[in-house]
Amino acid sequence: MAEKELRINEGIRVREVRLLDENGEQKGVVSIQEALTLAQERGYDLVEVAPQANPPVCKLLDYGKYVFDQEKKLKESKKKQKQIKIKEVRMQPLIEIHDLQFKTKHVKEFLDEGNKVKITVRFKGRQLAHTEIGRETLEKILELLNGEYVLDKAPMMEGRYMSMLLSPKGKK
Repeated sequence: MAEKELRINEGIRVREVRLLDENGEQKGVVSIQEALTLAQERGYDLVEVAPQANPPVCKLLDYGKYVFDQEKKLKESKKKQKQIKIKEVRMQPLIEIHDLQFKTKHVKEFLDEGNKVKITVRFKGRQLAHTEIGRETLEKILELLNGEYVLDKAPMMEGRYMSMLLSPKGKK
């Protein structure tokens, strides 16, 4: 678990604690021995919930059930999260208009699904001397998309590749 470790039962090293019973009602400030015997009588664990308080706050609860509930809440919150994937579309700088439109259609589909899209133009050999052709190709794609995107990273050279990153426009 990523959360801070709770101290329970004999692991609590203070003389007195502010005690909450299993229903959350205050029982006042009691000695640690009195709190431990009360917990054992009722069949619960004594768990330190606020160690920074003066005196520390402890609660009577079933520690195993408490840990199980916390893990269950964590799993539920992870289910509700949406994973954003980065899809990549690759092409050459000298690409025919129909091929460009076809790849742009795929980019639109990826953006509509809520994914980010990395568009990469790969230069071969002497094409590296004319990187402006690749930049023009990327700008044509942006024109074909009609502003249905957010430009996260402008076209930039990375070795033999020129790439840009697009993300979907937020829905209102």
